[in-house]
This record gives sequence, C-alpha cells and structure tokens, in this order.
Amino acid sequence: SLSLCVCVCVCVDECLSGMIRIIHLLIWFNVYFPFFPEKLLVLTVATQETDGYLRFMQSANYFNYTVKVLGMGEEWRGGDVGRSIGGGQKVRLLKEAMEALTDQEDLVVLSVDSYDLIFAGGPEEILRKFQEANHKVLFAAEGLIWPDKRLQEKYPSVRSGKRFLNSGGVIGYAPYVNKIVEQWNLHENDDDQLFYTKIYLDTFQRTLNIGLDHKSQIFQNLNGAIDEVLLKFGTKSARVRNTIYDTLPVVIHGNANTKMYLNYLGNYIPNTWNYERGCGVCDHNMVDLSQLKEYPTVMVGVFIEQPTPFLSEFFQRLVTLDYPKDKLNVFVHNNEVYHERHIQKFWEESKDVFNSFKVVGPEENLSQGQARNMGMGLCRKDPGCDFYLSMDSDVMLTNRQTLKILIEQNRKIIGPLVTRHGKLWSNFWGALSLDGYYARSEDYIDIVQSKRVGVWNIPYMAHIYLIKGEVLRNQLKERNHFVLEKLDPDMALCRHARELGMFMYITNRREFGRIISTANFNTSHYNSDLWQIFENPVDWKEKYIHPNYTRIFTENYLEEPCPDVFWFPVFTERACDELVEEMEHYGSWSGGNHEDKRITGGYETVPTDDIHMKQIGYDKEWLHFIREFISPVTLKVFSGYYTKVCNDPTTVTSTIILHQLLYYINYYITSIILHQLLYYIIYYITSSIILQHLLYYYIYYITTSIILLHLLYYIIYYITSSIILHQLFYYIIYYITSTIILHHLLYYIIYYITSSIILHQLFYYINYSIT
Repeated sequence: SLSLCVCVCVCVDECLSGMIRIIHLLIWFNVYFPFFPEKLLVLTVATQETDGYLRFMQSANYFNYTVKVLGMGEEWRGGDVGRSIGGGQKVRLLKEAMEALTDQEDLVVLSVDSYDLIFAGGPEEILRKFQEANHKVLFAAEGLIWPDKRLQEKYPSVRSGKRFLNSGGVIGYAPYVNKIVEQWNLHENDDDQLFYTKIYLDTFQRTLNIGLDHKSQIFQNLNGAIDEVLLKFGTKSARVRNTIYDTLPVVIHGNANTKMYLNYLGNYIPNTWNYERGCGVCDHNMVDLSQLKEYPTVMVGVFIEQPTPFLSEFFQRLVTLDYPKDKLNVFVHNNEVYHERHIQKFWEESKDVFNSFKVVGPEENLSQGQARNMGMGLCRKDPGCDFYLSMDSDVMLTNRQTLKILIEQNRKIIGPLVTRHGKLWSNFWGALSLDGYYARSEDYIDIVQSKRVGVWNIPYMAHIYLIKGEVLRNQLKERNHFVLEKLDPDMALCRHARELGMFMYITNRREFGRIISTANFNTSHYNSDLWQIFENPVDWKEKYIHPNYTRIFTENYLEEPCPDVFWFPVFTERACDELVEEMEHYGSWSGGNHEDKRITGGYETVPTDDIHMKQIGYDKEWLHFIREFISPVTLKVFSGYYTKVCNDPTTVTSTIILHQLLYYINYYITSIILHQLLYYIIYYITSSIILQHLLYYYIYYITTSIILLHLLYYIIYYITSSIILHQLFYYIIYYITSTIILHHLLYYIIYYITSSIILHQLFYYINYSIT
C-alpha cells in the first residue's frame, strides 16, 4: 500500500500544484509498478537444441527473460508443421505446465515458438504493451488465414490491422491461459492453430476476453508481411519497425516460408550487429586452440572439377597452411586429365607431409556430387575426424591461419568469405529467390566489401566451408547430400542443411583469399597460366612478377651500369623458365636470316634467331605486360617518356595513329594562334611594312611546314612497316616542303625590296631555278 501525506497549503495555487504532483505520482505507479520482469514467464516448446533454439535463447538471455523450456529430449510427434498441419504436442506440453501455474493470478505467461523466433525487446516493454491492449489473453495476428480458410467469414472484421490468429505467440494471465489450454483433448499431430482459432471464434468463450495483436505491437509474424518491416538501428541494438502501423514489435516470428528472412534479421537483432559497435556476438562460444592438448583432426577434400589456372600455387598454399600436417588427411578428386601431371608432382612432393593422402582421378568417372559425397563420407565414417574442410581448386587462400580461425569460431557449418578480385562475385548468397536460386540481400555488397564485418547466417555457400565431424555423424548422417535433381552439388547440400534447420555461416572478420576465374582458361598451351594476365591479374602477378619489382618505385631499386642503361627486377625465375619452355615447345625459330616471311616485305634488316610473341598467340598479353610493368619504369627513369602501348592490344595501331593525329591537329591550331601573336608583336615593334610581312611569312611557313612534316611522317610511319620506306617518304616530304618555304621566303623578300614587277619575276625565276 502507498501512504501519501498532503500538507495544508496557505496558497490555493500551491494546493493545486501539490494535487497535480500527487496525480502524476499515482499515474507513474499505475503505469510502471506492474511491469516487473519477474511477473513474466516465457514458456516455449523445444525437443532438440537446434540452431534456431540456441539463437532464441541467446536473444532471451540478452534481455534477461525467465524462460522455461518444455519437452526437451522428447520425441517430436507433432507432425511436419513446416509442410502441413500439426503442433498439437505443443498444446499438450503447455497444458501440463499450466496446471502448476493456474493459481498465480498476477503471473503473465508468454508462450512462443523457439526454433523460428527472436526477441527484439525486453520483458518490461512486453508487459507494458500487454496492459495497454486491455485483454486477458492476447494472440499474435497475421494477414493470412491457416489452416481452415472456411473460417474466414466467422472472423470479426477489423478497420485496421491483421485479422487472423497465429498460434506462434500468445500472452495472458496464467489463470486465463490455463482455461484455454485445459480444453485440449486432441492428438499430438492435430493442429494447434486450429484449436486456438475455434476457441477465439466461439461466442461462448468471450468471457475469457481474448484479443489479437492486430497492429504488431508485440508480435510480428513475417509470413505475408516481409515488405512491411525494416531494420532500425540503435546505439546498442537493432529493432524491426513495422512501417504500416509504425510499431516496434518485441517478438519476431519467422513463420511459414520466412525463416530465411528471419535469419537475415537475426544477423542484426537484437545485438548481433550494429553500426556503432559492430558484431556483438562474434566472440561468443569460441574455442581457443592454444588451450587444447592437441589440435583437432581435419579431413581436407580438394575438388578439381574443371581446368583451373595456378593449380600448383593452390597446392602450395594448402601445404603452407599454419596447421599441424599430421592432423590433416587429404582427399583429392580430379576430373581433368590436363591436371594429372600437376597432381602427380604434388603427390610426389607432399605424400609424406600429411597424415594421409588419397587421390581419385578422372578414370573413376565420378560425377561432382558423387565425388563430394565420397570426400565427406571419409570424415563421417572416421570417429576421429573432428572437421571436414571442403575446398574447390579455384580458391586461393592467402591467409595461412584460415583453418584455425574457422575452427575457433565454433560453428557447425562455416566458411571464410572469398571473392573474385575487383568484383562482387563471392562464395555465398545473402538471399534466395522463390525458385531457390540467387537473390541479392540488402547487406550483400556491404559484407563483400567488408563495410559490415562479422559472422553472418546465410542460406547458401560454396567453394570452401568447414563442417564439424559430429554434425556429419548426426544431422547430416545421410550419405547423399550432394545429389539432388536439377541442383548443383553445393546447392543440394545447402538445401538439405536448411531443411534440417541448420545454420550456415560466412565470416569476413579477416581477409582469407580470393576466387580465381576459370571461365576462359585455355589449356592448349604448354604453360597456360602465362595467358591469365587479363583473367586473373593478381595471381598472374604473384606468380610471374619479381617480389622486388615494387621496390623500384619505393626504394629506387635499380642499377645504371652505364649512361641510360638500367637493370631492374621484373620477372621471377619461374616466369623466365616458363617463357623459355613455351618457346622451345613451339620450336619454329626464325633461323637468323634476312628473309623473314613473318614481317611485311619479307625482309629483316637486323636478323635474329627468334620467335615472335604473335606466333604463339601471346602478343596481346605481352603488350599488356609492357604497359603495366615496363612503362612505369621507363617513365621513372626517362622523365616525360610515354610508351606507345595502349590499353587494348587489339587496337594498338589505330589508337596510336589517332593519338598522333589529334596531337598534331592540336599543335597546328596552337601554332596558328602563335602566328597571330607574333604577327601583332612584330607589327607594333617594327614600323616597316616590308619587315613585318617578311617576318610574318617566315614564321608562318616554317611552323606550318614543320607541323605538316611531322603529321605526314607519322601517318606514313604507322601505315607502312618498312623503315626504308619510312625514310624515303620522310625525305621526299622534307625536301619538297623545305623548297617551297625557301621559294616563298625569297619571293617575299624580293617583292618588298624591289618595286619593279619585271625585276620581281626575274629574281623569282632565278631563285626558283637555283633552288
């Protein structure tokens, strides 16, 4: 009881003010006094500790809910509620639990699902909103009726909000909840939602004062309402906002086919990730490998299902993983005859490095799905196999700690984020379309670009992932997870995992590596990786460019043995060896003769015994190499020099001509301006009209002719290929244009000095004949 003492006031105004304060105090007590968290008990049914259940409990613990779990360890006999009716077992368990609570009149019971539900707010908020609803029992509401659509007409009409009952969430005073569930006398696999619906629609049950949460004040069912909700980020947590009713629901329920969207929301709600604090749960339940007596045993499955560039580098990265090699068992499936020599070399070098090494080649004629089932099965049937790491050959792991990081993160299924260099292509999907294929989630780009860093629950992953061995021997104990009609093997595995309620995670907390492109890999060359400069430039550079190359620009790492001659590192020894091998494999050397059919005219001025890059189809790649790696060095040592090699090797010649033409056209225009400028300078400095014109025409013809000389020279140079023809045309142009200049120069001198037209002509023709 509350005792209040009111003092007698001298002034009436003071008395009124005191009364107002008393009223405010009473209102405060009426509003907040009942909302003690201990007055709320959460009851949920869970027969197994699934990933969904663990997530539910994590959110409940974050808000300090008091939760009682019903049915843990029991066999589920409530039917397949994901595909059909069922759930009666939940009502039976709730009925049994309520028998002991029915006398607690001030106890509020919240009964919710657990596998597909997350708390977004605390118990105080739920209690306040429940009291504001002014019902003894309040059910969740949704816009779709289930399971009996014939009952639609019996539902009361609502002006605004969701009309139909959903059994995934109910809150009420204990005695009233008990009065509802004590009526249950059906089978375990009968439908719980139909049971509650009939009670709600029964006019004789109105004394129970049952209501629906029409505007999602407490319960947000996502089925049919995904477009209504948006994420709302706070400083400490994230919420879901219903944009239709402008409410912040406390209980988020991913009913029916919205569980993947709930997983997306669960990446943020309640404290999983926000902009200010980043990932709030990434360090939960982690394992410290350094505290273990010995490292877990890992089966590594390597799958070479298509021709793959840089396979030797892939194997080298596998060997250099920072993990005890005696704890690694390696299984390799190779589907390409081309790669047998690479695998043979790797086997000879590494067969004694790992604990075990098994290779299945193309002669076995296994499909991708069969091969992946085989690799996973090796871990499943080995009780000592703690983890199974699946890797495709197009994954380049640059982080030697990758395996340790994945194990320590302690998830059932987890993969490292790897992307294709410079692109948004990655090894996961953030969402799925209705037909089960790729759809882009709202946060996909931010995750790929590491603008949001954390451990993310996703519906699909491929290329590389780690699975716990105990999971393979329990939830994934079936032996055929990779073969499913019309689906790729990885899609089949992910679909099975989703149907089993297993969460798959991707982590981008570290840089792990990249996915290389295999789309345009031509295996017809002796060393085909050399041709990957366009498709996989980063890997090409790592393999073929000398590690000290960048020091040229940072530390001036080059030598000058004699003036204008520079030595600097460009190629690795591997690059030099492979280029020589490629030429020797081609074998058609020129012979070192002047006669050379490979060039226009068939004549080589300075013959050498060589093979042109064009002969082996490497001209485009070589020009690109010059532009990317040689041109920057020449620009450094020869300031102002620019190579003629352009970006697109297919248009080198035409682009160079265009560059030069545009340059000289611009030069010509600039010269005209200079002509006029000099003319006016001369005009104002000198007073002799003869001298003015003389100097003007001298400047005009010299500058213009020089432009014309160079313009025609470069046109000829790029059209023709013979140096002799170049020089011939150059000198013809030079002497023709030079003589014309001299003609005009002498003519104008004579014209302005003499006054006789006859003398003009005489001197002109004398000059013409002499020149």
